Amino acid sequence: MKDIPTSERLIFALDVPDATEARRVVEQLGDSVTFYKLGMELFMAGGYFELMEWLIARDKKVFVDLKFFDVPATVAAAIRRLRERGATFATIHGNQSIMEAAAAEKGDLKVLAVTVLTSLDRGDLDDLGFQCDVEQLVISRARRALEAGCDGVVSSGLEVPMLRRDVSDKLFVVCPGIRPVENRPVDDQKRVVTVDQAFRSGADYIVVGRPIRNAPDPRAAAESIQQTIAEVVGG
Repeated sequence: MKDIPTSERLIFALDVPDATEARRVVEQLGDSVTFYKLGMELFMAGGYFELMEWLIARDKKVFVDLKFFDVPATVAAAIRRLRERGATFATIHGNQSIMEAAAAEKGDLKVLAVTVLTSLDRGDLDDLGFQCDVEQLVISRARRALEAGCDGVVSSGLEVPMLRRDVSDKLFVVCPGIRPVENRPVDDQKRVVTVDQAFRSGADYIVVGRPIRNAPDPRAAAESIQQTIAEVVGG
């Protein structure tokens, strides 16, 4: 395990309609969460960077999950501007040249390459024209990300053991698609693992949204996950 503060290993997906609701949720969660992921819904609602500044001013960490994918020069320019704003993580898609361009401009910002979205399974990859299986695609993309100079990858917890065995322990591995209990999700996530499974497999961070946001007591749900993390990784 890397030397990461235990409380920061839980990243809450702040997938809410607008910045006002985001601030309300952050205040509700209090010190149970210190790391927040800001995605496309909030970006389109307006006030995204003001919200980022508000979080950082409160000693929170920010994960910019906008999955940059464009010509290399455009992605490089976006990363160059973002690195000045104090975010910790940012996600990118793309081929080797896109990843290399992002890595060259990242500064202290950590760039994470998306491998295969946790909402995709074998049938979805067939629809997209990929002939390899999910595991092979994840390993291939992770290796290319490491070679390009990225800091880590976003991957389902199902593939983490292979990443650690076949790619590198150096990469940060961030796992979405987390469910606190073993059951079939009634949402768009297909490749899921529990909190315990993710960290025992070698994940560095997990991203949790709906299991906290939709809980009767979101703060209690976050605290329960933090307790599980502490039991697995220590701290």
